[in-house]
Amino acid sequence: MTPAINELERSGVPYSVHEYERGESLHDFGLEAAQKLGFDPDQVFKTLLVTTEAGQAVAIVPVSSKLALKAIGRALGAKRVDMCDPVVAERITGYVRGGISPFGQKRRLPTVLDEMATAFDTIYVSGGKRGLDIGVAPDDLVRVLDARIADIAVG
Repeated sequence: MTPAINELERSGVPYSVHEYERGESLHDFGLEAAQKLGFDPDQVFKTLLVTTEAGQAVAIVPVSSKLALKAIGRALGAKRVDMCDPVVAERITGYVRGGISPFGQKRRLPTVLDEMATAFDTIYVSGGKRGLDIGVAPDDLVRVLDARIADIAVG
């Protein structure tokens, strides 16, 4: 069990677990997950951390897209947004890069889910380690994480 799965268990949220054999490459973790699991890349979401003047926040976008920094800034009410340093992201979430889950982080951060998630009954996010994804309903993700939905992805 990972902290992400433990949080979902405590929340009573239905979820599914999907494991796959990781490749040697340490990039494109989300696209690799989609390919290995046979899922639509629009339905598999990556968890990214950003830094604003108020601190860190979580952005959840499809692996087929990129995060629009200006859009996440608007959603968070922040004037300046940068991608979080990977070392900082690992330290504050308790997860390694490529395995950062929006669930079970060390502390709850402001979270924004891209609106594309609402097109699906189930989306897939990291389960808290490389090679593990969790399927969850977007509404459940929003409820458990007290997340907001906004158009934050491009491409």
